[in-house]
Amino acid sequence: MKIFNNPLVRVIAAFLFVGVLSLSIYSVRSNVLAAPDFPTETIEAKSPVVVIEIPTGATGSEVGRILFENNVTKSVLAYFRAAVADPRSAQVAPGAHELNVEISARQALEQLLDPARIPNLIKIFEGGWKSEIVDSLIKYGFTKNEIDTAFKKVVLPEGFSNAEGLLFPAQYSFPAGTSALGAVQAMVDRFLDEVTGQQMLAAKGKLTPVQLLIIASLIQAEGDTKDFDKVSRVIRNRLDISMPLQLDSSVHYVKKVRGQIFLSTNSTLIKSPYNTYRNYGLPPTPIGNPGAQAIAAALKPAIGDWLFFITVAPGDTRFTRSNDEFLTWKALYEKNRKAGAFK
Repeated sequence: MKIFNNPLVRVIAAFLFVGVLSLSIYSVRSNVLAAPDFPTETIEAKSPVVVIEIPTGATGSEVGRILFENNVTKSVLAYFRAAVADPRSAQVAPGAHELNVEISARQALEQLLDPARIPNLIKIFEGGWKSEIVDSLIKYGFTKNEIDTAFKKVVLPEGFSNAEGLLFPAQYSFPAGTSALGAVQAMVDRFLDEVTGQQMLAAKGKLTPVQLLIIASLIQAEGDTKDFDKVSRVIRNRLDISMPLQLDSSVHYVKKVRGQIFLSTNSTLIKSPYNTYRNYGLPPTPIGNPGAQAIAAALKPAIGDWLFFITVAPGDTRFTRSNDEFLTWKALYEKNRKAGAFK
């Protein structure tokens, strides 16, 4: 066809080809990059929900696929983009989550991060006892026999023979089919993953890692966060001079009571290796599961010569080396307690 021998026609044809090609590429890219998303919904009590299961180690795209397949989000890519833009997405826990359907990807991520939407969530609070964690595991659905077997088989760090103190305070949700051993091991492994846990296990010096963890549990039970390092120093100072620790929290651990400020004289006479009024040195095991701040305080106590401390009023804990000053403050504590300051 001679018409294409005309230079002008060939130029026009070339431009048309480029235009069509550009439009095609744009169309393809638009389809690939499009991320259909439901609009942000107002959530009401009657809004429909679905329970989804997030596998351990699931990637953002895998979570996005699960959400899409359960009609939570409108596309896989919508959630993936929301997850990439928000570093909190790495904190989405494996296990069951209750989400609303047909919500925006951003709302889906917020709901995945909401512990209130995790059925059978196991919460270990700082200072929680192993016995309390056993109760939580039973409520989760494990039998007492399964739990007892799990604690016998759980792999602990070298030098440790008891899981008390190593069950790191956190919120746990497990995928369907997780065994009691798997749940307990996850709690210990969480301790091993923590920087403070690693520092404690690697600590060298007069005190062993086991002793440091026991001290951390005492700190957690005895002091406010702001006083942790001072309580740590008091414990060390008393140990250094072979002075009984005389900590109320150790007796509370024996009696399995919480929230009681006043300790009777009879309670201090209880025969138990955990009673630091009757026994010298540290209890045989931790008296609870300390958090990162208490562990850090056990590793690095404040500088001071204190041997006594007492909380004379809520938020007012005082430290001294003088027994006379301590007795004066104890009288003030008694006055405030009888006046109802600790209720």
